[in-house]
Amino acid sequence: MKTLDQDNLQEIVAENEVVVVQYMASWCGNCRVMKPKFKKLASENENAVFVFADAEKYPESRKLATVDNLPTFATFKNGSFVNQVQTNKFENLKDLVNEVTSN
Repeated sequence: MKTLDQDNLQEIVAENEVVVVQYMASWCGNCRVMKPKFKKLASENENAVFVFADAEKYPESRKLATVDNLPTFATFKNGSFVNQVQTNKFENLKDLVNEVTSN
């Protein structure tokens, strides 16, 4: 589980086979609601890197997905964008993660 402290999501995506990102903002209530659910999925999927990215602080990282609503969850595999979902429903997030973590 990582939290971006600089605008370097591109490096994390390039260095890891599977990356799952929660784009969020400090003012976003649904982001706070989803954060523990995102952490739960991270603990269950050791073959993926889970990252919290502040969509307002890190514009270059935000550009890796189409973030026009928060929270947005995005998946990357082998350095490339795979899919994303804007949701506050755990099942939708779980389906997105399963897409890139199941073999």
